[in-house]
Amino acid sequence: MRGIDFLARRSTSGILAMLALGVAGCTSFAPPDEPVSEDPVAIVVPAPGPDETPVPDPAPTVAMPVPARPPPVAIVLTNSQPAFLDVAVELASYFENHKLYDLSDESLPPVTVLGSINDSDVTAVIAIGLRAAQSSVSMSRVPVVFSQVFNYHDHELLAKHSRGVVSFAPLDAQLDAWKKLDPELRRIGLIIGAGHEDLLAEAELAALRHDVELVVRIANSDQETLYLFRRMIRDIDGFWLFPDNRILSTRVLNQMLAEAGRQRVTVVGPSEAMLELGVAISMSTVAADIAAKIAAIVRRIQAGEIDQVPGMTPLSELRVAVKGQAGAREAVANVSESP
Repeated sequence: MRGIDFLARRSTSGILAMLALGVAGCTSFAPPDEPVSEDPVAIVVPAPGPDETPVPDPAPTVAMPVPARPPPVAIVLTNSQPAFLDVAVELASYFENHKLYDLSDESLPPVTVLGSINDSDVTAVIAIGLRAAQSSVSMSRVPVVFSQVFNYHDHELLAKHSRGVVSFAPLDAQLDAWKKLDPELRRIGLIIGAGHEDLLAEAELAALRHDVELVVRIANSDQETLYLFRRMIRDIDGFWLFPDNRILSTRVLNQMLAEAGRQRVTVVGPSEAMLELGVAISMSTVAADIAAKIAAIVRRIQAGEIDQVPGMTPLSELRVAVKGQAGAREAVANVSESP
């Protein structure tokens, strides 16, 4: 037992000695720690290759304001005859937000139409023709712009909330075109009803500028118009016809045109349709011009400037049509008035 214990003690001592040497050896052969550098370390990023183009960050999305819809307007037609409907078609290009009413539709009497307009958010009414103008001016709760009404004074269409566009083409431009067609024109007759002082003043000024004598008579009925016409027909070169239905009737007009033909007097009328009746030259308005003037007035009204808009706004263009020998239209042209 003693021998075994001795051997055991020797073995244990040897193992402990070997372990001690091993630990000492590890300590003796370990490399010393390297000092930490205080200089910044440069990090080099390689340039991208041809297939490694960096993708830029997407631009920030900016919310764009939604444009406000134009204020709505109502367009009221006396009926759908071309002279009125053509203007309505032109107006559509100015007013994206509009509603069209035709008073010739028996299911839409003026009271119903204007009641519907007054109950809506319409900001202005555009009335084309006499019936539309009368109904709109008398019943509309919003401003009214009327056109194609010759005797607007008689119907009291000019009011605090209404404005109008002149129903005839500019007179100076008419005389200018007439003189170019007939350089020998010297004396023109004109018969009209009362209440058109502004028109007569414009006509007199145009005649003076174009070296033409103007013979003016005021009539109160169609029979008086015929009487005055017969008295002046032998002393004039041309007759200027205006659409005054107070002093003209179809019967009297036909008689006047027949006598003018016999006397070789040129009659200038306000509508191309009158060429078929015997008028030699028509000097009519232009739908696009009427629409442009109406739109400009409505824009000012919507801007709160109705008090700065004149009662009646003149037109700038005319359409000239000449009747040929065979009775057809020989030439048609639009003419702009010189500034």
